[in-house]
Amino acid sequence: MSQFVVHVAVHVKPESIEAFRAATLRNAQASIQEPGIARFDVLQLADDPTRFVLVEIFRNPEAQAAHRETAHYQTWRDAVADMMAEPRTALKYTGVFPASF
Repeated sequence: MSQFVVHVAVHVKPESIEAFRAATLRNAQASIQEPGIARFDVLQLADDPTRFVLVEIFRNPEAQAAHRETAHYQTWRDAVADMMAEPRTALKYTGVFPASF
C-alpha cells in the first residue's frame, strides 16, 4: 500500500507563534519515533509567520489512528488549542510516488 499523507493547515495567533513552534517541534520529534510515521515536516509560511503546515506521512491509514492515541499528540493538541486563530484543517492524500517508504 502507498503511504497515507496528511497536510494540516494551522493559523496561529500572532502572540502564540513561538509557543506553537516549540510545542509542535516537541510533537514532531516524538512523532518520528513512531514506527508508523515515515516523515513529519513542520513548515512555516515565509511571508506570514502565523501560518503553518504539518506534513505527516504515515505508512498506512491505521498509523494515523495510532498516532492520535499517543501521549505526545494529545499533549500537543491540548497545548496548542488556545493558540489557534481558527480551527485547523486537514487534507488527506494517498501517496502516488514514491510508492512507499
